[in-house]
Amino acid sequence: MARALARAGAGGEPSSDRELHEAPTPPVGPLRPAAVLLAVDLSNGPARLLLTRRAAHLRHHPGQIALPGGRTDPGEDAVTCALREASEEVGLPAGAAEVLGLLPAHETVTGFAVTPVLAVLRTGFVPRPQAGEVEEVFAIPLAHCADPGRYRLEGRIWQGRLRRYWVLPWGPHYVWGATARILRGLALGMQP
Repeated sequence: MARALARAGAGGEPSSDRELHEAPTPPVGPLRPAAVLLAVDLSNGPARLLLTRRAAHLRHHPGQIALPGGRTDPGEDAVTCALREASEEVGLPAGAAEVLGLLPAHETVTGFAVTPVLAVLRTGFVPRPQAGEVEEVFAIPLAHCADPGRYRLEGRIWQGRLRRYWVLPWGPHYVWGATARILRGLALGMQP
């Protein structure tokens, strides 16, 4: 598992939500930098990946499954941003994450260039969801996320066009969009 994670954190190609559209779509303008933390918990039993469910009342992406993360502050790099956001959103203690590397950036249809930061957690912690922003913190087996066969393409009409996106169902959770695409990139990067 450690070798596969190291492979995933060693490179790959950038991706975009727009690459799945049947007709070319123009960029939404200058991309805003953001970062997310792919926190793999190795502290107790099989490896698990930390995810959140955003609060239902939020203006952007209400109720969606997400990785801890957000917009990069001025002067902040992707690692600093992802760790700061994970601390704010799920209560990840300082020094708890061992960063393995960066995955390729992912361009979202909402105009962000999201850099996934891959890290492992070797000691457990009790997640504390950020009040008002995070409804739930949970973990899914890394083996589930790391299997490219578990992902499927779906689509719906958005802004008058068919928009296709990756999904990764797991139990009651419906992981889709940029989060599923980033996780699929992790899965592909972990393949021998």
